[in-house]
Amino acid sequence: MPKVSATHAKQNFAAMLDQAQREPVRIQRHHRDVAVLISADEFTRLHRDRWAEFNRLSGIAAEQAKANGLTQEILTEILAD
Repeated sequence: MPKVSATHAKQNFAAMLDQAQREPVRIQRHHRDVAVLISADEFTRLHRDRWAEFNRLSGIAAEQAKANGLTQEILTEILAD
């Protein structure tokens, strides 16, 4: 992933937008990473995949809870405390 200074990114913003369509661009200030510029399509994919993974893990947790005897009544009691 290419790295550019914040100043360079600011001065060449249109070029950075074009580059982000091909690959993420790491933006640094004082040699520290401060941002990553990605395409809207990549952002959408990451967001969608994050929710898919959350739903997958939630399903696993629900199965394990059920296998260990957790019922809706028990859960309601736990959450009421």
